[in-house]
Amino acid sequence: MARRSTPPPPPDYTEKIVDIEVDQEMQGAFLEYAYSVIYSRALPDARDGLKPVQRRILYTMEDMGLRPDRGHVKCGRIVGDVMGKLHPHGDGAIYDALVRLAQWFTMRVPLVDGHGNFGSLDDGPAAYRYTEARLARAAMLLVGSLDEDTVDFVPNYDNQLQQPSVLPAAFPNLLVNGSSGIAVGMATNMPPHNLVEVIGAARHLLTHPNATLDDLMRFVPGPDLPVGGRIVGLDGIRDAYATGRGTFRTRATVSIEPITARRQGIVVTELPYMVGPEKVSEKVSELARAGKIQGIADVVDLSDMEKGLRLVIELKGGFNPDAVLEQLYRLTPMEESFGINNVALVDGQPRTLGLKELLEVYIEHRLDVVRRRSEFRRSKRLDRLHLIAGLLIAIIDIDEVIQIVRSSDDTAMARERLISVFDLTEIQANYILEMPLRRLTKFSRIELEQERDTLQREVDELTAILEDEKKLRRLVSTELGDVAKEFGTPRRTVLLEGGVAQTAARSAPLEVADDPCWVLLSSTGRLARTTSLEPVAGPDPAHRAAQDAVVACVRSSARGEVGAITSLGRMVRLPVLDMPALPPTTSAPSLSGGAPITEYLTLAKNERVVGLAGIAGGTGGNVLALGTAQGVVKRVVPEWPGNKDEWEVVSLKDGDSVVGAVDLPSDSVDLVFVTSDAQLLRFPADVVRPQGRAAGGMAGVNLAAKQKVVFFGAVDLSVKDGEWGSAVVTVSGSSSALPGTQVGRAKVTPFAEYPRKGRATGGVRCHRFMKGEDVLLLAWAGAAPPVASTEKGEAVPLPEPDSRRDGSGLPLPRAVAAIAGPPATPTLSAPDAEPAAPQE
Repeated sequence: MARRSTPPPPPDYTEKIVDIEVDQEMQGAFLEYAYSVIYSRALPDARDGLKPVQRRILYTMEDMGLRPDRGHVKCGRIVGDVMGKLHPHGDGAIYDALVRLAQWFTMRVPLVDGHGNFGSLDDGPAAYRYTEARLARAAMLLVGSLDEDTVDFVPNYDNQLQQPSVLPAAFPNLLVNGSSGIAVGMATNMPPHNLVEVIGAARHLLTHPNATLDDLMRFVPGPDLPVGGRIVGLDGIRDAYATGRGTFRTRATVSIEPITARRQGIVVTELPYMVGPEKVSEKVSELARAGKIQGIADVVDLSDMEKGLRLVIELKGGFNPDAVLEQLYRLTPMEESFGINNVALVDGQPRTLGLKELLEVYIEHRLDVVRRRSEFRRSKRLDRLHLIAGLLIAIIDIDEVIQIVRSSDDTAMARERLISVFDLTEIQANYILEMPLRRLTKFSRIELEQERDTLQREVDELTAILEDEKKLRRLVSTELGDVAKEFGTPRRTVLLEGGVAQTAARSAPLEVADDPCWVLLSSTGRLARTTSLEPVAGPDPAHRAAQDAVVACVRSSARGEVGAITSLGRMVRLPVLDMPALPPTTSAPSLSGGAPITEYLTLAKNERVVGLAGIAGGTGGNVLALGTAQGVVKRVVPEWPGNKDEWEVVSLKDGDSVVGAVDLPSDSVDLVFVTSDAQLLRFPADVVRPQGRAAGGMAGVNLAAKQKVVFFGAVDLSVKDGEWGSAVVTVSGSSSALPGTQVGRAKVTPFAEYPRKGRATGGVRCHRFMKGEDVLLLAWAGAAPPVASTEKGEAVPLPEPDSRRDGSGLPLPRAVAAIAGPPATPTLSAPDAEPAAPQE
């Protein structure tokens, strides 16, 4: 029977127990952990600006051959190599660092060329099994010359491989790309800068080591963020450059634009650093719903890959865009503070560095790299020169060399005999023995002599660099200049002095005040409002050519209403607040910033707007005067219904239409009819009795058979008569020509030349037709100087005044579509009527 084995005695653990104070053990463990986090994870090195994980990623990618001229490989493979060979931490931290190196909105000069979804300001990247990467061209500047003994190598975490303790870094990466990290008891937060500016400061410091901070800030005035934006307030930046700590405010880049015909919007094209549009959109919507921000109607994100960021914040009517924008800056991430904390490792110790100290550390590192590189290159060239010297000796007496080799028993004997006979070194002798026969030609000797001379010249140059500090600094400066020339880009971030703009915005009222204003209608059918109109002085053509033809102009207020009168005899109520506001001007305003009137009302076929009228308080206003194509005149009692958006202001007969409508501020005006057969009739406005809205008016001008009215308007008698007090413009042509094909002949005559006549009479002749002319294409009367424009709103010069009221006109350079007077005049004519019908 087998004997049962006796179990071994239990191990004696009491011999390995060591009594340690808990507080001492925790203190020691915590210090070891803190030092590991500070040195090996969270803080960048001030020389190459990289954290260990970033440095290991770039070195591994370079070792894998993932250069810019090679194809992309999966990020999973890169992460695996970094984690397996160099970085003793998880794959998540490695991939996060890799993604950051590829994001254009994070790095001012990205170091990794990513292919795939590497995330956005609002969303994270795809998993590393879906993305690919390779080194960017700028990264080659950081890893270049690693094989030339430029930096020290240290063991990896298991002492099986070697890794660089720092990269050569051909540009100041820490300042250019910035850094952020949280260690134990300290943190770093450094903004990106412009490559050209930083290199300019470094080159200046290379040649002027005693340069002051002010000297360096002439090159580096402030950070240059990848996403652009604006930096408001420069005092904190100077503090950070001086002491390593400071704060500045970043603000979104916005513009106030018309979103629709009735609303304006704040368009955001650049946001503060590391702020995404989705975050801003959610915050604005949340505050608007809670009532903490007033005036916001909607927030729409229209960003795309082609146009970039475009976040549209639509405003409600009646709110001051500048005041709303100030609320957005104050309450949303559209304005953020950035705290600079320039903490980096210098000689393995964390230090807080100012701008000059950061540049000095980098410059010393780069000088050391170039010095070691020069020594390495000189050593390689000297080794090659040594071999070439032996080859030349052998080639000169090649027959004896061959005889020695052939007569030797083995290689060792041949080596020893060559060394003793030709006074060679062992290295030279070995190289000669390994030399192929093809190198024994005469041409090879010439090549060797040329190579020797070239190598000797290069050795002399490298020796001069190593022995002369000035030449070494000059070389470093030249290389930095080449980097700036190849990789430099213009500044993206605008630097602004703080306080002034923000104070002005805060002092502006949130809602638009009910201030007096003018409502303008242009000849091209655009509506706008403005708070100031100045008279246009001087009739010179150059001055007139710069003006738009404003065919209707009425007084109102920002929160008031005006009525648009159409050719079908209806008036449509329009709120002034919905119209685009033009800036005040000292000359005639341009209505290119206005909105088409078709955005405010729907017109029937062949219907057009012929004038504007004020609606004071929504129920009434000035007396409105109307003239129709069949010669009817009417003054309408200003009793507008307050519960309707549109109503009839004249009862028209079949085939008739309204030619002109004028808002009369008083009775001291003359009403003017001009007919298609060149007859002008003027009579006082007070001879026309005001009627209600449903009335059909009364006879205004007596028309000849088959004629019609081409113009109806009013002339203010308070304007002094004279050459340019008031004027009449007539344009003649042929009724048989196709519409729009003839330019016509124009005549400008002082209004005083035409006498008053009674209402319902035929008037006096105002234009003499030339041969081939039989109709007035266009006519106008009002305060001078007159302004003519084409269908596209382009100015057309008019002839000088002609005192003959029945004279013929002069040819025009282009066809005229509308004529108007200065917009500061209280009463302006309506747009021109349709061309007259052909005469029989």
